[in-house]
Amino acid sequence: MLAASPKGTVPVLVLPDGQVIDESLDIMLWALNLNDPENWLTEDTGLIQQCDSEFKLWLDRYKYADRHPDHSAEYYRQQGERFLSLLESQLLHTTGLSANHLSITDYGIAPFVRQFAHVDRDWFYNGPYPQLIRWLDNILGSSLFQTIMNKRAVWQPPPKQPQVPD
Repeated sequence: MLAASPKGTVPVLVLPDGQVIDESLDIMLWALNLNDPENWLTEDTGLIQQCDSEFKLWLDRYKYADRHPDHSAEYYRQQGERFLSLLESQLLHTTGLSANHLSITDYGIAPFVRQFAHVDRDWFYNGPYPQLIRWLDNILGSSLFQTIMNKRAVWQPPPKQPQVPD
């Protein structure tokens, strides 16, 4: 992976021509430009970018508050809640975050909301976000999500073959 992308981030997509795509959103856009059978592409990916630039910062601090002792976990959660509130208000009017169906925006943001919710599931599921909870549960319960989250065995290199002396 480091040979393909010195950034050392995941995921990394190496195309047959050697081009490397090392940003999740760019990989999603590349794939959906090839095939978009459920009409996931939308004009606006601004919420995904806001999630990556603002919400992810607070999510990481909330998840790992012990590594960020400047503030309490509750403080970090409150900062992240600004984004959750934005999503909640968006979902009052539509099924998805940027369209009246689930799209790239929903599938790009859902993993981060899921992580945030799982820091303190009781707090999240009793919080003031009924539309967001419905939206997240819909995605998490979908056959698509269940299929991609199927646990697989960790890849191991094949055992070395014993060398036969000449």
